[in-house]
Amino acid sequence: MTDSIAANRTRPFRFGVVAPVRTDLSTWRERVRRIADSGYSTLLMPDVPQWQPAPGPTLAVAATLADLRVGTWVYASPVRPPWSTAWEAHSLSLLTDGRFEMGIGTGRPGIEDQLRELGLPVVPASERLGHVRETVTALRALDGPDLHTPVAMAVRSAKARALAAELADTVTFVLSPSDSRADLARLVGEFHTTRDVELAMHVSVIGDGVAPFMTRPDTDPAALRAIDSPLLLPDDPAAAAEEIQRRREEFGFSYFIFGADFADALAPVVAELAGH
Repeated sequence: MTDSIAANRTRPFRFGVVAPVRTDLSTWRERVRRIADSGYSTLLMPDVPQWQPAPGPTLAVAATLADLRVGTWVYASPVRPPWSTAWEAHSLSLLTDGRFEMGIGTGRPGIEDQLRELGLPVVPASERLGHVRETVTALRALDGPDLHTPVAMAVRSAKARALAAELADTVTFVLSPSDSRADLARLVGEFHTTRDVELAMHVSVIGDGVAPFMTRPDTDPAALRAIDSPLLLPDDPAAAAEEIQRRREEFGFSYFIFGADFADALAPVVAELAGH
C-alpha cells in the first residue's frame, strides 16, 4: 500500500445510499429527502434496466429534491457507448452544479446474459476495460479545464486496478460472497498509486438483512460472518460504527455505500461519523 493510500486513514468519512426507484414516485421522493436529512453525502443509482428508470434522468430528478451529491453505482461499460456515457456524465455534472459522480465498471456478474438479451456483443474483459478508458478520456475532454467530474471505478483484476490507479478519483473493490477479510487485504495491498484516491466499500448485508439490488439473492449472512466477510456490517449501530472505523484504520476505506433499505437504521452511524 502506497503512502497515498495510507493517507486515507485520516480522510473524513462519507456515506452513500443505492436507492433505485422500486416504489411509487412519491414514496421514493420522500426517501431521497430523508436520506439527505440523515447526513448521507450521495444518492446512487444502479445501471440495470429491469429495476428502474434510466439512471441519468433519475439522478437529475434526485438532485432537485435535496442538497445531495448523486452518482451511478455503476455504469456498465459493455452496455453503453463510451462517448454517449461521457456526454451523459458531463451533462449531469453541469445540471447538478458539479454534484454528479460517475461510477463505472465492466459489468455485474452475469452481464453476458444481459448483453445477449439486448442484442449487444459479448466482449472480453480487456475490451470492456478499454471502453472504460475511452469513457473517462472523453469525459475529461468534455469537462475541459473548468470542470472535473469525479470518477469512481469498480475493479477486481490486476489490469482493472492499474487502470483505476491511473484514472479514478474513487475506487471500490468488487468482492464476492466467498471473499474474506484476508482477500480484501490482498486487493488493497496490491493497489498502487501515487495519486490521491478515495477508497470506497460496497456493503450489501447488514446483520441478517440483504440488500436485494446490491448482491446475489442467495447470499447467506451467516456464511459471510463465518469468513469475516467485508460485505457485511453488524446491525447494531454502535458495533457498525466501530467496525467502520476499524476498516478505515486497517485498509484506508473512508466512503461506505449501503442499500436504501438500511439507510434509516444506519442513520445514527452516519450522524456520528460523517465528516470525521
